[in-house]
Amino acid sequence: MDEVEITDVDDLPQMEKAPIKNQDLNFLSFSAGDLLSEYGWYLLAVTVLIYLLIQHLSKRRSRVPSSPPAQTPQDAVLVARRQEGMEAARRKMQEDLDTKAAIFREKQAQQEQEKRRQKIEIWESMQLGKSHKGTTKHPQTTEETSSSTAASKPKTDKKSLRSADYNPLTGQGGSCSWRPGRRGPSSGG
Repeated sequence: MDEVEITDVDDLPQMEKAPIKNQDLNFLSFSAGDLLSEYGWYLLAVTVLIYLLIQHLSKRRSRVPSSPPAQTPQDAVLVARRQEGMEAARRKMQEDLDTKAAIFREKQAQQEQEKRRQKIEIWESMQLGKSHKGTTKHPQTTEETSSSTAASKPKTDKKSLRSADYNPLTGQGGSCSWRPGRRGPSSGG
């Protein structure tokens, strides 16, 4: 057996003992808490601004195409057909508009000629000493005359509606013989 020598701990030379440090991460939580309590709102604002800047740049990047797509000959033919179709549709719409405008101008010219003719007739009748009111009336068609006579009410004699024995001064024969006067202050002064 080997001999083992036992020495007393107090007999060992004294070494400078370093203070024992925490081996866990508590010190980190205290320093992070101090940092957040001092600069928390500033850190939050900077974080939000950085996030918004990243979002803005990503949207801008997605809008700008990196390179124009190469057109195939088939796409060019398709685009040409669409443009020709649109041009044909525009021409057709313009022709329709032109025909409608021509019809409208013809109607306007006819109305102006009719007005001129009526004015000439009125002037000629005035020269002859006749009244112009009789000449301006247009003859009605049979449908217009039948509808106008049906719409007019026959005249009735207003005196025949009154009964002979009704007299408002006597209070007989009516639904009410006396009505109260208007409420409120009297007018006058």
